Amino acid sequence: MGRVQAFLFVVSVAIAVLLSPVTADDERCDLSRSLRREIQQYQPVVDQIFERIVSGEFAGKTWESLLDFTDSFGPRLTGSKQLEDAIDFAVKEMINDGLENVHTEDALVPHWERGREWAQLVEPFRKNLPMLGLGRAVGTPPEGIMAEVIAVESFEEFESFSAEQVQGKIVVFAPAWVGYGPTGRYRYESASVAAKKGAIGVLVRSMTPFSIGTPHTGTLRYDPNVRRIPAAAITVEDAMLLLRKFRRGDRMVVHLKMDAVNLEPTISRNTIGELQGTAFQNTSVVVLSGHMDSWDVGTGASDDAGGVFVSWKAVTFLKAMGLRPKRTIRAIGWTAEEQGLEGVSVYERQHAADEKEEFNVFFESDSGTFEPTGLDFSGNHEARCIFAEIAKLMRGFTEFTYTNGTVGSDIGNWVSRGFPGVSLRNQNENYFWYHHSEGDTIELEDPKALDKSTALWAATAYVIADLSIDLPKDPAPYSPSAL
Repeated sequence: MGRVQAFLFVVSVAIAVLLSPVTADDERCDLSRSLRREIQQYQPVVDQIFERIVSGEFAGKTWESLLDFTDSFGPRLTGSKQLEDAIDFAVKEMINDGLENVHTEDALVPHWERGREWAQLVEPFRKNLPMLGLGRAVGTPPEGIMAEVIAVESFEEFESFSAEQVQGKIVVFAPAWVGYGPTGRYRYESASVAAKKGAIGVLVRSMTPFSIGTPHTGTLRYDPNVRRIPAAAITVEDAMLLLRKFRRGDRMVVHLKMDAVNLEPTISRNTIGELQGTAFQNTSVVVLSGHMDSWDVGTGASDDAGGVFVSWKAVTFLKAMGLRPKRTIRAIGWTAEEQGLEGVSVYERQHAADEKEEFNVFFESDSGTFEPTGLDFSGNHEARCIFAEIAKLMRGFTEFTYTNGTVGSDIGNWVSRGFPGVSLRNQNENYFWYHHSEGDTIELEDPKALDKSTALWAATAYVIADLSIDLPKDPAPYSPSAL
């Protein structure tokens, strides 16, 4: 599938997949007694990692670093100087932290700029409509567009309108929230669905279950065979108002102005730092990751600077404790995740020739770093059983779950090809209240929760990286078409 289709698949499966508990006592698991004993012997070092990160000398350090980072660089949109300055900063700080093989790897990425934008209901009364243009959307003419509105709740409802009825209109899609995967289709697809019938613009209900008048942005997808039209997210409240009024038969006119522009692709970088292994350095690597880029609203603390910092600081603290495992643990800050997984796609191609030998397990934190409750795991049956035994070492965490789907967006292609994958399970019920909005700031992050997340990440990665065996994997042959 294409890159954007792969991105949509990863997101929808990650949100929609049903997770089921797994324990090492599952009757289907048949670990050898010697392997069980080996894993159990890590209990003292796991306890030490938690104690020193959660209540010892490293307590609060992840939050302090995250605060400094988000306050210093703010939002980090792909193609912006702020993102590249943040990457430069991360490289210097990783070196200062004592990480090894610190470097960046170039990736050609999209460069979209929002520019000035606004929307206003001008008939039957005047009302400003808070809005955020959707990523990679085209802009309007300099004077904007002013047109009558059609409002619908679903694609099925929209099908009842003829091309003649839609021609020259701005279409409002106000779908009910049933989850990020299924509802997210409206953000990705609405512009092309409406343009096929002659619409000149689209406004979409923000992808959130709760709103206090806050719009939420995100990337759209244009059908290459359909004319591109401007598209923006509006608040839940305004989308529902327009839907109600349209269904009452009110004639409405909206004026939409967007200066959005898609510029030539630019070079960004994936950011890498390591704790190199004692026995294996460039093979059987354990990857801990999050993405460095964010949207151009808020400061991207939750999506996904928090994920970057629990990954980065987990490696930093292991190094500071003198805990060097057999295998290399590699922290990666991906670039251009928000623009369609572009940074990781380039990285996969760069490492394709040796990936089967180079990589062991992929960790990704990209669904919030709130109070952690456990981990989600994806892998084959044998890997699942080993991971479940490792999970027993994590005292106080009970939600260790297994899925045969994916456990992350950036690592999704590796996981779908059979590599084991791990994601952070946390109390993120309100994650989409702030997602891709001005509300995604450091105020969402709790120092203690970050400490626990970092400790859980560090302890699990250390045990996996130090075991006498790799976690089993059965990857399919690398295929660029999977990207």
